[in-house]
Amino acid sequence: MNAPADRPQLSQELAEALASRFGTRFSVAAAVRQHHGKDESSHAPMPPDAVVFAESTTEVAEIVGLCHRHRTPVIAFGTGTSLEGHLLAVQGGVCIDLSALNQVIAVRQEDLDATVQCGVTRKALNAALNGTGLFFPIDPGADASLGGMAATRASGTNAVRYGTMRENVLGMTVVLPDGRILKTGGRARKSAAGYDLTRLMVGSEGTLGIITELTVRLYPVPEAISSAVCAFPTLAAAVQTVIQTIQLGVPVARIELLDKLAITAINRHSKTSLREEPTLFFEFHGSPGGVKEQAETVQEIASDHGGQDFEWATRPEDRSRLWQARHDAYYASIGLKPGCRALTTDVCVPISRLADCIAETYLDLDACQLVAPLVGHVGDGNFHLVLLVDPDNDEEIARAKGFASRLAQRAIRMDGTCTGEHGVGIGKQAYMTLEHGDVAIELMRALKHAIDPGNTMNPGKILPQP
Repeated sequence: MNAPADRPQLSQELAEALASRFGTRFSVAAAVRQHHGKDESSHAPMPPDAVVFAESTTEVAEIVGLCHRHRTPVIAFGTGTSLEGHLLAVQGGVCIDLSALNQVIAVRQEDLDATVQCGVTRKALNAALNGTGLFFPIDPGADASLGGMAATRASGTNAVRYGTMRENVLGMTVVLPDGRILKTGGRARKSAAGYDLTRLMVGSEGTLGIITELTVRLYPVPEAISSAVCAFPTLAAAVQTVIQTIQLGVPVARIELLDKLAITAINRHSKTSLREEPTLFFEFHGSPGGVKEQAETVQEIASDHGGQDFEWATRPEDRSRLWQARHDAYYASIGLKPGCRALTTDVCVPISRLADCIAETYLDLDACQLVAPLVGHVGDGNFHLVLLVDPDNDEEIARAKGFASRLAQRAIRMDGTCTGEHGVGIGKQAYMTLEHGDVAIELMRALKHAIDPGNTMNPGKILPQP
């Protein structure tokens, strides 16, 4: 099975049991394993020893139970779009592909919620909601699965108004490390009954169990939606516009910042013709009158900070094209430096520290002589950098990694976090103690050991090595 020599291979007994039970849905083929051992991060692939394609919660429980008895690691796989090495089989084991769990189980219009299987993607859910007058707002750039989004506590461009997965998961079905099936939460909008196990599982990155079903909040499609783009003479002017907008309490749905380099990349990739300056993308949701008032307020703030070419997009097709260009910023950025390797990172700071954090970050980038477009969900203080490096230039890669480390520490120093939405995986483990402190890490380890004493659930992720 070509497992590395420094880790145990899948036992023959377990392999035979899985092959007998799942037939052709069990695979040790090199190509299948390689596909399931990498994500969108820059980390080197680490394939599992085998892959099983599950089709139900019961089957996931069977697989996990078998692996538990054989003390074999288990890694869940959704769509493979994570950014911090969450999927890598650092200790080998069995990968469970959950893509076939893709049914929308129920949509309850009167209660504004839906129950879905974990493999349903955000686009598939919103397609299923067509005609209901409802939508699901969490939108990471990738068309990720809802289970993966919950496991990594994902958010996206709408988070400033609608929150993250943490606020939008009401309950879930989770397969525990020994194969038992846990139901958490419910459909009530609030509860004071017991520990909040739903929130414990949201953001656990598959280290405490495998999420197989979720009940999520839905929202009415706004009566009026309007988007706008505005360029600024400096990045600082754009950031100050964001800060003032948030501090004045304007209920914008999205505020996205793209620096000059990111706009250049988007124009080339998406064939847009935006002014190549630091730019804010806005979106306003509400009644026609409310949207008009929000937009006028923001336009006035932007004008005070030198904003230019405040361009509107009110037709659905124009808004879709605009936001698709924003979501394609990662791939557009890669196109700036053909043959490059992209090291992605994100941090989040209190909105009052956003200007300071970005200013220090730019000074650091200049000193390092790195190419790194900046994009961000800056309405909640979160921004991302795509560091473009030569994969054959070890010195440049080392500079990029050093920069990313300083960025994470800078955000923590400013009372922020080393990752606003990418998650920890293996990429941000080194900063967990700095951010949370020894006592919190000890408690996290105690929780992990209590739920997964055999350390078989996605081992080697989140918690720093003791």
